[in-house]
Amino acid sequence: MIDTPRPASHKSLPGWLHEGARVYDPNQDRDAIVQFIGDYEDPYTRRFIKNAVFLRPEGGGREWIVDPEVPRPADGR
Repeated sequence: MIDTPRPASHKSLPGWLHEGARVYDPNQDRDAIVQFIGDYEDPYTRRFIKNAVFLRPEGGGREWIVDPEVPRPADGR
């Protein structure tokens, strides 16, 4: 695995939480793959999430967004 430097905005996140990581979302009770981490403002509610985590089910499907505190390592349930 190539160790790429993390953006400054991601330095406050745990090391296991990165794009491509397999994680568990307890709110959805399912595993997912991190697609992207970045600031997000919901266009309908105007709620802003710093370092929002964009998740997609393993094998594909509809993406969803969670706060960075939500996901856990998939193997560390």
